Amino acid sequence: MKRMENFVYWILDHKSRKLMVILLTLLALAGSVMMLPTKIVKAKMLPGKSDNTYSVYIDTPTGSSKEQTYKVGKCVIEHLKNEPEILNMEMFAGMGIPLDYAGLVKGAGMKNSENVAEIAVNLTDKHEREETSYMMVSRLRPIVKKACEPLVPGTVIKFIEQPAGPPTLASVVVEVTGHNISKIRELSVEVANILAKTPKLVDIDIMADDIYKKFELIPDKEKIVRSGLSVEQVNKIIYLAFEGMAIAHKNSAKEPDQIQIFLILDPATKVFNNHSIDALRNKLNTLNLMNMKGMMVPVSEVVKIKEVNSTPSIMHKDLHRMINVIAETDEESQVYPLLEARDMMIEYFTKKGYKVEKEPGINTYMFDLHLTDPKTGEKYLLRWDGEMKVTLDTFRDLGGAFIGALVLIFLLLVIYYKSYTLSGIVLAGSFLSIIGVIVGHWVADLVTRDTFFLTATSLIGFIALMGISSRNSLLLIDFAKSLMEARGVPKRRAIAIASATRAKPIMLTAIAIILGSALLASDPIFGGLGVALISGTVAAVFVSLIFVPILMDNAKAMDIDDENPIHHDRSNISITR
Repeated sequence: MKRMENFVYWILDHKSRKLMVILLTLLALAGSVMMLPTKIVKAKMLPGKSDNTYSVYIDTPTGSSKEQTYKVGKCVIEHLKNEPEILNMEMFAGMGIPLDYAGLVKGAGMKNSENVAEIAVNLTDKHEREETSYMMVSRLRPIVKKACEPLVPGTVIKFIEQPAGPPTLASVVVEVTGHNISKIRELSVEVANILAKTPKLVDIDIMADDIYKKFELIPDKEKIVRSGLSVEQVNKIIYLAFEGMAIAHKNSAKEPDQIQIFLILDPATKVFNNHSIDALRNKLNTLNLMNMKGMMVPVSEVVKIKEVNSTPSIMHKDLHRMINVIAETDEESQVYPLLEARDMMIEYFTKKGYKVEKEPGINTYMFDLHLTDPKTGEKYLLRWDGEMKVTLDTFRDLGGAFIGALVLIFLLLVIYYKSYTLSGIVLAGSFLSIIGVIVGHWVADLVTRDTFFLTATSLIGFIALMGISSRNSLLLIDFAKSLMEARGVPKRRAIAIASATRAKPIMLTAIAIILGSALLASDPIFGGLGVALISGTVAAVFVSLIFVPILMDNAKAMDIDDENPIHHDRSNISITR
């Protein structure tokens, strides 16, 4: 350790060398921090999680028949069945799959219409295949969408992976809120078009029913009475023909409950030649009812056909009408497409004449946009939600926890040392471990196949490092001060001796942390925690042994009271290491 002592003293003994170390440290800090805005190191809530299953959601236009939805679903299955890693699939037409983790907030359990279908895809075990589930989804998505979506114009096919963190409606959600529902629908379409032009955003969909033309069959009570029929009789025959109903029951010794006998028209018989009143009237002409006199009466004679617009469902949140526009990210963090799409929206709506205002201050909804129509004065809100908001909230909360930890450490050190300067030195040494955390993620990204994101677990590791770094600085300061006070060693020499003496236990502690964290580095979720602890610990060692001694040398709080100076010959000092 004599060489270490001489090296530290060599740096402390010359002002230019100290200045060079300070400048290099500050440059390293600035360079590492700049890796975040320049996207050299990218931030994300949690990385993609390889799983043994994923789902495919199919949404054909509102009003589509189950046959059309089934046609699209069969197309998807035909393309997926050639994948050797897929064990089996099952399609649920007109309903959602049995509720899973992803479907908790995606509304899978509430789907009950002919224009929706979901396909559950089971894969081989993730430990036995080379390709992760999210890489498979990214590869198959464009192929399946290109082949199957055109079968029914307006269809949206979404590949849904099991979330690594808390389940959300989608990676990126834009809530279009206002009072004028027709204007909200118009704005939601414009927002969806902007999201579709944003790189790395896929599976864009508007969660609103399409307005389409439909036919209402209204029983003509006067004609029904004159024909010797009843309204109930007419309603039942129409419902039985097109929807079907149970007309009887069958008992079986093998079944605990009665088996319903369900009557319905043959599927080919229910199909219309075209979407017109004449086609519907011709179909009703084939349905006849027997009246009380035994005469057959065509159903078309006792009902009126009226063409009307469909009635879409209206979503509300906090007593405001709202339409959700959702999108998923393709091998990307949610934050960066959000920022790009938000800038595009500001530019687009400003050109259209809207008064666009950003959310004031830094709060939970700081990325929201307020739109005001100058012609009508109506106000609309574009509120961002989804996994993107969870990511921002998590990083904000962890940042607040980090600042809170720094303040508490600083206050405790002020009480202990009775010095703001020494407390600041310890704090500076703790904070500079961020250099290693960010650089470590950059190196990990270079050597891994997928993007290695700075995640929430990475920030947890950084916060944990503060205690380790503070401990190293505390030991140096206390040891150096004890040498100066008890043995009268000059300040610079005492600092050099303290650095050399404490280098071995500091390095042993660092090695223990690195070896323990190496088990986490390969984990798909906690890999960021492992890399942060490993690289941050390495940086903390260099900061503690090189940078902190320079700050100690410049700190007047390290000087000993000169009223009773103690002078000793350096040659008589013996330090046990």
